[in-house]
Amino acid sequence: MLDVRNLQKIYAGRNRSVEALRNLSFHIGAGELVCLVGPSGCGKTTLLKCMAGLLTPTSGEVRLDGRPVDGPPPGMAVVFQEYGRSLFAWMNVRDNVALPLRRKKLGKARTRELVEHALEVVGLGDAHQAYPWQLSGGMQQRVAIARAVAFEPKVLLMDEPFAAVDAQTRAELEDLIRRLWHELGVTVLFVTHDIDEAVYLGQRTLILSTSPTVVLEDLTIDLPDGRDQLHTRSSTRFAELRAHVYEQIQRAKHHNGDTDTPAADRGDELALQKSES
Repeated sequence: MLDVRNLQKIYAGRNRSVEALRNLSFHIGAGELVCLVGPSGCGKTTLLKCMAGLLTPTSGEVRLDGRPVDGPPPGMAVVFQEYGRSLFAWMNVRDNVALPLRRKKLGKARTRELVEHALEVVGLGDAHQAYPWQLSGGMQQRVAIARAVAFEPKVLLMDEPFAAVDAQTRAELEDLIRRLWHELGVTVLFVTHDIDEAVYLGQRTLILSTSPTVVLEDLTIDLPDGRDQLHTRSSTRFAELRAHVYEQIQRAKHHNGDTDTPAADRGDELALQKSES
């Protein structure tokens, strides 16, 4: 379903350039839920933007269902970390969820059906008329997820979507994602900096190095499919997997693609991103 092939991204500035991604390759099969984790500032968001067609890679390519991604593809939806920026404060919940459906020109009845279903499955069936500023952070992120669900994507990319919510809300949203994944059969790539989350959610966890980023390990998460916050997280196997991922990330902080190129400073990379844009 989703192929990343030898992806490289270099941010070029006036006085220097920063290689954020280096020859990065992996594959996600149809219907898989894969988590992606790595050290802070390793280029996870850069990778996601390249995959979503929002950023042009320097070399390599991303393919969705066999076709090159050279712009935002119609079969893909993205949920960002900063839900406050992705929702329009002057639109109510219903209109926020319906917004991306305009490009599909489905008609009022079908649009209403998709919006109502999406809000129902994320637990906001009675919040149609509310405005984002009237909702808690967790509820706002549910609206962002509902908007993605209503779009009926083949692939759902999620960029640290729960980083800004409290621990209890985070646990509820994690279980919501697994439930939606089972019900909808959508392919999910979930980017996170939280090791526990990367182990709890996915079937596989891709562990990245520090920038310039490569895939250090493609780890199979062999936990039972039926998971819950109490029993799964307290199991011996969960603890073993968590320890393994933690150890790999500590090693990743000292691995930067090869031994000859120094790791890029995150501040330099951000500055070069701004200069490029």
